[in-house]
Amino acid sequence: MPSPSASSRLHLYLDLIRWNRPAGWLLLLWPSMTALWLADDGFPGWHLVIVFALGTILMRSAGCCVNDVADREFDRHVKRTAQRPVTRGAVSVKEALALGAVLALAAFGLVLTTNPPTILLSVAALAVAVLYPYAKRVVAMPQAVLGVAFSFGIPMAFAAVNGGQEWSLAAVNAAVPAHAWWLLLANLFWVLAYDTEYAMVDRDDDLKIGIKTSAITLGRFDVAAVMAFYVIYLAAWGGIALRLGLSRWSLLGIAAAAAQALWHYTLIRQRSRESCFKAFRLNHWVGFAVFAGTVLTSR
Repeated sequence: MPSPSASSRLHLYLDLIRWNRPAGWLLLLWPSMTALWLADDGFPGWHLVIVFALGTILMRSAGCCVNDVADREFDRHVKRTAQRPVTRGAVSVKEALALGAVLALAAFGLVLTTNPPTILLSVAALAVAVLYPYAKRVVAMPQAVLGVAFSFGIPMAFAAVNGGQEWSLAAVNAAVPAHAWWLLLANLFWVLAYDTEYAMVDRDDDLKIGIKTSAITLGRFDVAAVMAFYVIYLAAWGGIALRLGLSRWSLLGIAAAAAQALWHYTLIRQRSRESCFKAFRLNHWVGFAVFAGTVLTSR
């Protein structure tokens, strides 16, 4: 049996990586899984499914560690985040960074079982993920930076399926078709939609402490912008699905995602904290609908 102190530390570490809040890694997972199925015209094999599923969980957990260290001075002034382990001093900065490093290294170990183009893309993905927490200081809509970080699994999935053994940018370009980058761009707008909903929860606190967010930048146009982001995301994925010759199942999945987006409008239009957070928290079902339609489709 672990000692009470060891059990307590484990509980703090699980709290730090948001283990009891899986919505974060599910938002990362579904675009990557959808890309795997698209890249391989069907089931990509258990090896890649496991690599991307576990890698998603590990990298999201590592990202929480870095984010909480970067935001520790801000989080203490926000009601929703004031009790995070690093913010309240229950976990030290060194501990959080060490845990994040271990998790990131474990994820990188999984990537090493793929191929050179995927490994090269993973380095770029890590750089964007590390930069995101600091973008809030200087970028008017840091959610766009998060959108790139949360969408990088898409080109990585194509590289994992199509890549060879060459270590070069030319090999990356050969493994990742143009429509994969368009999917990344489209997915960025989904991230803008749900993370603006998330930012709407903390808008009052963020205004007081001077953090930049899309909810603040968009002002009274926040709800309209969120819905526009959903439209761009779903229209782009639908257009690419048609261009790739996917069946009606893929379009039905996108239609199911669109129905959820309309429901989210009813949640966020009054801008209440609870409803905006609910819309954000349930957004992974939007991504799941698109994924399910892709799995069910036939070429």
